[in-house]
Amino acid sequence: MIKALLSALLVLVAVSSAFGKYIPKTGKRIPQTLSRGWGDQLIWAQTYEEGLYWSRSRNKPLMIVFHLADCPHSAALKKVIAEDNDIQKRLDEDFIILNLMYETTDKHLSPDGQYVPRILFVDPSMTVRADINGRYRNRLYAYEPADLTLLKTNMDAAKKLLKSEL
Repeated sequence: MIKALLSALLVLVAVSSAFGKYIPKTGKRIPQTLSRGWGDQLIWAQTYEEGLYWSRSRNKPLMIVFHLADCPHSAALKKVIAEDNDIQKRLDEDFIILNLMYETTDKHLSPDGQYVPRILFVDPSMTVRADINGRYRNRLYAYEPADLTLLKTNMDAAKKLLKSEL
């Protein structure tokens, strides 16, 4: 009896976890190791240079997420972004995305210092959008789990600026 209940509970949990996850229009994709948990169904650029190339050739803004595997703030932000279907859909349809666990040599990607987590936007003309930032004065590009609404607003701004400038 207990085994049957446990089996039924396991099946119920497995089925319920399948609902609610973002699935791209093209259908479910094989999870990429490049996602590092930020969105397994998304296509991630492997390097900054590749992200710039895709951004320019597809005329989409590049969103770069700097994070560390052992940072609790990065882990908390990753969890809410990965679980938010609206953000996952926007990332899939409107952005080229890259997550980096190391700093680049490009000084434009750390306009106010090197800290994690931070999110920067780069337009297809390869201009870092330093004007699109978060709510903190001492860490302009930092976001916390409670800042998802601001992140969505900034994602919209990156798209609108792209359309109005090109």
